[in-house]
Amino acid sequence: MKILFFIRSLEVGGSQRQLAMLAGGLAQRGHDVTVAVLYSGHAFEETLARAGARIVALNKTSRWAVAGPLVRLWRLFLAAKADALYGFLPTQTTLAALLLPPGSATRLVFGVRSAAVELEKYDALSAWSYRLEALLSRRADLVIANARAARADAVARGMPADRIAVIANGIDSATMCPDPAAGRAQRTTWGIAADAFVIGMVARLDPMKDYAGFIAAAAAFAQKNPDARFVAVGDGASAYRRELANVAEAHGLGGRLVWAGEASELRPVYNAFDIATLSSAFGEGFPNAVGEAMACGIPVVATDVGDIRLVIGDCGEVVPPRRPDLLAEGWMRLRSRARENPDLRAEARARILQLFDVNTMVDKTEQVLSALCAGHPAATIAAQYV
Repeated sequence: MKILFFIRSLEVGGSQRQLAMLAGGLAQRGHDVTVAVLYSGHAFEETLARAGARIVALNKTSRWAVAGPLVRLWRLFLAAKADALYGFLPTQTTLAALLLPPGSATRLVFGVRSAAVELEKYDALSAWSYRLEALLSRRADLVIANARAARADAVARGMPADRIAVIANGIDSATMCPDPAAGRAQRTTWGIAADAFVIGMVARLDPMKDYAGFIAAAAAFAQKNPDARFVAVGDGASAYRRELANVAEAHGLGGRLVWAGEASELRPVYNAFDIATLSSAFGEGFPNAVGEAMACGIPVVATDVGDIRLVIGDCGEVVPPRRPDLLAEGWMRLRSRARENPDLRAEARARILQLFDVNTMVDKTEQVLSALCAGHPAATIAAQYV
């Protein structure tokens, strides 16, 4: 197959990592794979190049530089003559639907990767893209959601239910694996003692992740656990970062919470944690950070959004969102469980290997795209992946 992927950029992020693994995996299987990006020069481009995929940069220089990149994108769609065009995230799916010429032989695939986004938390352009994606979804030959929750939300938004397949995210369990030595070294880098009890969250600084709730839970947990230290791994807008730092100071966490910033290598990060956590309030489909931590043998406490409950199973704790008190209690329960069950780490990794390995994700996507490009009805394809 000749497959053209389209995403904003290949910077560090969950969706970007998933696209890089998927496109790279398909290229390694002999498919002709190209990835178009609006902004170039980011982390996963080298990974894709090594796998044999081509990168086409549309050279967008700013948010308001529109005409030139759109013309280049339209010309790419015409020249590529791809069997399938697979857009990731609302802006890209919207542009693909608008610019792919009517009557094109290229099959259009929407990649949906979030659920129940609270649009009022974001700017008008982001909200507009999210709404327009649903309106234009009738142009898509197939929609691939990365979680059951994402599928349900897509249907509620008006996307065609009979054309939505669910293919869960894949976790690279060869890279994300237990590595205690790397974890110890990472703690040293952060200035955290080897005997500290570390709770960490890997998530961009974004309203959906509810870092304020994470901070409040950390303050409550710290009162009863003097050995506790907390780490936030991720970046975001500088003003929001300063706001969160001030909130942490107000909760008395100044010396106990490390703002680690963005990390390109996550295996040492997860292995430095005793517990990984995710405090998201909304918007999640399949959070990579949960699956990656579990693949490293780190048990997880997360809020009950998206498909988190399905991912964690019995290998961690799931609590209601926007309840920092219950999040802190979940950390307490999981700390006790880990003491009582030394196999909990192995069980967490085994669940990811069994259900959410990256090869499973690549296999299913290859099967779906092959069937779509061979002319099989989208409803028949989607019915096999729900």
